[in-house]
Amino acid sequence: MRTNRIRTTALAVTALAAALSLTACGGEDKAMGTKPAGSAETAAPAATSTDSTDNTAQPDAPKADTPETQTVPAGGKHAGGNGKKPETVPDTKAAASIPACTTTNSTVKVSSVSRPINHLLLTVTNTGSTDCAAYYAPFLRFDDAQAVYPVYDDSKPQAVVTLAPGDKAYAGIALLGEPGENEPVKSDNLGVTMVDRNNQPKNETTVKLPAETYTDSLGFVTYWQSDVENALMY
Repeated sequence: MRTNRIRTTALAVTALAAALSLTACGGEDKAMGTKPAGSAETAAPAATSTDSTDNTAQPDAPKADTPETQTVPAGGKHAGGNGKKPETVPDTKAAASIPACTTTNSTVKVSSVSRPINHLLLTVTNTGSTDCAAYYAPFLRFDDAQAVYPVYDDSKPQAVVTLAPGDKAYAGIALLGEPGENEPVKSDNLGVTMVDRNNQPKNETTVKLPAETYTDSLGFVTYWQSDVENALMY
């Protein structure tokens, strides 16, 4: 009987030890996060790529309009009324480089006129074999005067007077201002200097003035004109 009791006790001890062992294992599995076999969760879906590149063809983004450069003409942006640069009209006279009428290819004379009073007429004649241009107004010097005689700017013609061989150009000389304004001075000779296209003097020639020629500081000479009437209208 004692032997059976000992065997029974031994079996009970063995069973108890096994039960404790299983309890300990179960606690360890919970502590380690180990999941029992057969309880695996469904596999997580594949991670979505974070690459922002989209291979799908996309239309090009519209480009920003670039304003065109507008040429502003020298006369101002409103020149011509449309902002366009006006066409340049070639100066045929300048392009041809017409030489100035000077004492080497022309002659100069001064003469009296009946009307208007207190005026003289200066005439230049092309004596050369090619064209010459009577540029601007002549430089005049009465006798030994140091100053050049005044030029009447309002007499400027619309175009330079070009002379073919034998042609003439004219300039009017007003001798006096209003009576009593200045003391007239008698002069005998007139120095005449032609100018080039840059209004620079070329050479001087001296002509004899009509008798009893008087001038004062209010007189003037006109630009060269193509006819006598225009020369004497001022």
